[in-house]
Parts: sequence; C-alpha cells; structure tokens
Amino acid sequence: MNTNFSPTIRQLRAFLAVYQLRKLGAAATRLFVTQSAVSMLIRQLEEGLGTRLFDRTTRALKPTAAAEQMISTVERVLRDVDSLSADFRELATLERGRVTLAITPTLAGFLLPDALRAFGEQHPKVRVLVNDCAPDQFLSRILGEHVDFGIGTPERPGPEVEVQRLMRDHLAVVCRTDHPLAKARVVRWSDLGRHPVITVRPGYGVRPLIDGTAAEAGVTLDVVNEVSFLSTALWMTAAGMGASIMPSAFARAEKNPVLVVKVLSAPRVVRDISIVTKRGHSLSAAARAFIEALKQSLQ
Repeated sequence: MNTNFSPTIRQLRAFLAVYQLRKLGAAATRLFVTQSAVSMLIRQLEEGLGTRLFDRTTRALKPTAAAEQMISTVERVLRDVDSLSADFRELATLERGRVTLAITPTLAGFLLPDALRAFGEQHPKVRVLVNDCAPDQFLSRILGEHVDFGIGTPERPGPEVEVQRLMRDHLAVVCRTDHPLAKARVVRWSDLGRHPVITVRPGYGVRPLIDGTAAEAGVTLDVVNEVSFLSTALWMTAAGMGASIMPSAFARAEKNPVLVVKVLSAPRVVRDISIVTKRGHSLSAAARAFIEALKQSLQ
C-alpha cells in the first residue's frame, strides 16, 4: 500500500457504482463515462490501497472482504461531498445565504428600504443583516471582518480598504422656503456667514469637512445648534431654528415640502457615498447581488 495515497472522488464514485451494480458497463452508464475509464479508476484505487477490491466471476464482479469493509465509509464520504456541493450550489444560486453590512443610521434610513424590499422579493432565503454603527465605528467593522462590506463615506479610508463609488453627493445648505437663501440661484459658502446654521457636533460625521471648507472660504459660521443626527437638524430647520449644512442626498430623501436644498458652491464639496470593502476580501455571490440591487434602487 502507498502510505501517501489519497483516493480521489472519481475513484470512490467508480468503486461505489461497481459495488452496487456489480458490472463495469452498468457502472460506466451511471457515471456517464466509458467502461475502460471505470476499469482504470478501480485499478488505480486498488494499486493505491495495495489490495484487490473485486474478484471477477463469469457474470459479474464480486466485492472482496476489503471492499465490504470500505463500503460504509465510502458511502458516508460521498454523502458528505454531495451535501457540501449542494451547499455551495445553493449559496452560488442564492437559494440561501447571508449578507452583513455596516452603515450609519443616517444613510441606512434613505438608502436601504427600497433595496432591502426588492432584494427580499428576489431572494427570500438570503438574510440581510444591517450593522448600524456610528461614523467612527464604520471602518473598524469592515477591517475586523464583522461585516462583508460597508456603505458610507470614510474620511480617510487608507490603503487597507477598497472604495467603489455608489453615488455622488455634495454638501448643501437646507433652509425653509421662506428663508432668505431659498430664492438664491447660487448659494456660496461666503453667503452662510450672515445666517445662523445648524450642523453636526465637532469631530462627528461631516463636521470636520464643513469646518475645513468654511475656513478655506474665509467664513466664520454662526453655529446655533449642534446635533448628533441629521434628522434632528432637519426638523429644527423645518421649525425655523436655522438653516442646516449636510449632504444633499439625505436632505432630498426627506422630501419635506417646506424645505429647500441648495448645493453649496465656491467651493463645491464632493461627498461621495461608496461601497467599502477590506482589501483582499472577496464578496460572496449574495453580497454582490445585494450591491447590484442597491444600485438598481438608486437609479
């Protein structure tokens, strides 16, 4: 016996077919191969094991004692292989599976509902788990592989992640229809200095980008309220407490009839929303399908 010998799946399938059918021709028909191919597989198996598995009689092949001892193990191995193949097939065809993603509550509220509904209708046996997190936890969820991917706007993504733009967004000012800025054809950063504004807390989300851009434009912002959630800023603005500075996509998604969204210019600040994955981390078929559903929902 060759101590380094490992039977192949094809050899084990040939052995099982010959054991059950007792004839090379019948085994070949079941396996969709030639009779000589079955004969060669059995011979290779016998040589590797160092023992004869079948004795030839006048009408059929008779299993030896070694074959009788092997058969239950071979059947179990092939059942496990078939089960594993079925599992992979179901995952590949989205008959089952799981998708996990990281996203901030602000983005999730306007990006995910339509995509989740459409994906659930197409692939009802695939679970989608949403890991809603604070902006400062976003990258750690991805790098720690707690999720398959993230949807967001990382400030400094670094070389350890890959970023694929999902949609282009810009910083904007949001105000009531009766606000002085509402009728302006163009709103510049310099225009904000004359009006009280609402935005997120220092160091949180887009605030560093807002402060840096305002400083670049030579504007001192009169921040009258600082919030943790953009949804809070929106209702404050709707209540007349001041204009808000935030990404335009979120403000437009609210579709509040009393609010006007004006993309800020001079400078115009891009704030892309992206699919973020850990570099070298391959996405499953289910994750790729969900991303495609998300893109379709945004068209």
